[in-house]
Amino acid sequence: MRTVDPAKHKARRQHIVRVAAELFATKGFERTTTAEICRAAGMSSGNLFHYFANKRAVFLAVFEDEDSDKTERLAAAEAAEDPWAALLEVVDLLAAPALEPLAPHLVMEAMVQAYRDPEVEEALSRDNAAEQRTVAVLLRRAAAAGRIDPDLDPDATASWVTTLIASLYTGAATDPAFKAAEQLPTLRLILTRYLRAEPR
Repeated sequence: MRTVDPAKHKARRQHIVRVAAELFATKGFERTTTAEICRAAGMSSGNLFHYFANKRAVFLAVFEDEDSDKTERLAAAEAAEDPWAALLEVVDLLAAPALEPLAPHLVMEAMVQAYRDPEVEEALSRDNAAEQRTVAVLLRRAAAAGRIDPDLDPDATASWVTTLIASLYTGAATDPAFKAAEQLPTLRLILTRYLRAEPR
């Protein structure tokens, strides 16, 4: 029986995810075939199924693989000494993929698939909940430290913060003239003016 090298298996899996992500972003999930993924990855159809059960599993892995580093950074932000600085860093962290060519289109495609597929919807909801939880934790800590308006409801405000970040993705995916990198400073300014406490 052939022994599987874990490092090679992981590297090959990541290669499949990378090439599939580009296809999903440019063609969409429905129009991308497993045969196309295999051709792009340089492997046979049978070989692909050593790594993934089906095309949907590849699609979910695109987002799961992106989340591993983010999860660690969100946890570190929650424990940071300065909650306001950590909050701005989290905004940059969550907004960063919107500045890349493929990510906005992948996010839009994920939203479409979430409407059709409960498993995709569950994965996205879980991811969104984790992001909002971290933002809410930092909002509570920043309010307690007198850094933001204490009258803001942390949970509702966290929802608005993540919604505003999401607008970078929808803008980049739907408007060719929209440059997310150019809009990020404006987003930070909007959030700062919204969140900071007014002098009393």
